[in-house]
Amino acid sequence: MIDGVATDSSSTPTNDKTRRTRRTRMTGAERRQQLLEIGRTLFAAKGFEGTSVEEIAAKAGVSKPVVYEHFGGKEGLYAVVVDREMRCLLDMVTGSLTAGHPRELCEQAAFALLDYIEEYTDGFRILVRDSPIPQSTGSFASLISDIATQVEDILGREFKNRGFDSKLAPLYAQALVGMVALTGQWWLDVRRPKKAEVAAHLVNLAWHGLDGLEQKPRLIGHRKS
Repeated sequence: MIDGVATDSSSTPTNDKTRRTRRTRMTGAERRQQLLEIGRTLFAAKGFEGTSVEEIAAKAGVSKPVVYEHFGGKEGLYAVVVDREMRCLLDMVTGSLTAGHPRELCEQAAFALLDYIEEYTDGFRILVRDSPIPQSTGSFASLISDIATQVEDILGREFKNRGFDSKLAPLYAQALVGMVALTGQWWLDVRRPKKAEVAAHLVNLAWHGLDGLEQKPRLIGHRKS
């Protein structure tokens, strides 16, 4: 009792500190995930060069050796972040290609990339930067090439059915995916027109070409937004 006021020993500074320590103690897996999320946010905002191990550790509330213990340094953390984002985007695009009609497949691919930009903006900002690490798991260019390979198979079958030279499918696949990817980079900052309208115009150009553009392009798939 102090000055007539009853006190609880659990409220002492020592016990408060102990409780805070217990609340913030993480498993190795939880700490690794926390560092990945913090690194992802910082790399997106500041780039690789602008982000330091000290800042990552400070935001995580740990010492620098903890970052080195999990990733071997900033380069290792960056490589894991990039690899995770690349796999996420590739899975979203390839998983979206379910329709039978080639035009709707174009729509699905465009929507998948725009969905990723909208939902994983930080990840996309990291991917479109030139990787400063030679041993990095990949680059945006290699990711686009991976996606184009998936589209290439679809275009190859369609070319064959229409009597076109299927050997040209890789060229058209690169052109189609590159067009969508570069438009996505532009849309990342302007965010207009709306996503569905962007997808419709992309498919309009890809499907009809400049000579046959529709003045008001429409979507034929089930996605309308």
